[in-house]
Amino acid sequence: MTPRHALLSLPPRTPAEPAASAWLAAQWQVDVAALPLRRDSRCRPRMLAPMQDFDASWSHSGARLLVTCGEGLRLGCDLERLRPRPNARALARRYFHPDEQAWLDALSDDAVETTFLRLWCAKEAVLKAHGHGLSFGLDRLRFVDEGGRLRLADCDPALGRAVDWRLQELVPAPGFIAAIAWHPLPAPETGAAIMDA
Repeated sequence: MTPRHALLSLPPRTPAEPAASAWLAAQWQVDVAALPLRRDSRCRPRMLAPMQDFDASWSHSGARLLVTCGEGLRLGCDLERLRPRPNARALARRYFHPDEQAWLDALSDDAVETTFLRLWCAKEAVLKAHGHGLSFGLDRLRFVDEGGRLRLADCDPALGRAVDWRLQELVPAPGFIAAIAWHPLPAPETGAAIMDA
């Protein structure tokens, strides 16, 4: 199943979780107070029983909030505002897979920033879905471009099989790009404990 998503406005210094929870409750036709949403020990949002096969993720950048949800999968998303990133190649050399570094090094200066950001969004979406986040290591998964679309070509076994991951790239609003990644259940588990509120 393909996840659903929405781009919401989020005023500066406003917490994202209440807005995300309200949207999720409306999508799943549940009272927001009854939404069984908790954070695990790595701070990843998780749905508890009886909605344990439902999943959600959100990301904010600027005054925008991307929220996504689905059933029968584990998902993650990332939203980034387009802005100059003059150190994109240096960041890629430090954090990305060597093949991705070579790909970026071969691009023109005009193309490198957008491609870097596409890769960043895709990697962060997968790692948020898995539950470890960026600390897992951006170099432990490798994307390739196939006809203008990113595909996960290889990844650390802890992320499961690369072929099981799906990725949707978005331009949700002018000046923003995003990615949603998902893995059908059963997804690779992180072993993170659920924290009770």
